Amino acid sequence: VQLVESGGGLVQAGGSLRLSCAASGGTFSSYAMGWFRQAPGKEREFVAVISRTTSTYYADSVKGRFTISRDNAKNTVYLQMNSLKPEDTAVYYCAGSTVWGTPSHRYEYSYWGQGTQVTVSS
Repeated sequence: VQLVESGGGLVQAGGSLRLSCAASGGTFSSYAMGWFRQAPGKEREFVAVISRTTSTYYADSVKGRFTISRDNAKNTVYLQMNSLKPEDTAVYYCAGSTVWGTPSHRYEYSYWGQGTQVTVSS
């Protein structure tokens, strides 16, 4: 499975961005799809996940501000990010998992994209 993220960029605090992740080479609907992020000097951390049955789970730091969704017809997962803060600045990675439910750990994911940079200015 190949994953390609897009939609990153520079935005002011309080603004919004929508990330997209296009999948190819596998059966998209059979994967849980997640978003992770990694800020400079920090570990890659979980952001959000959407299961095969469209259940969702979010990190506390983004709950109420970010929304994950998927379109199986387009083999694409989205991350709508609102009310962005400078601390949301990071490289955002899309990932696919064969684990049932809403996996939230890096080791549960087998497929990763190359990442897209999100920078939030204060």
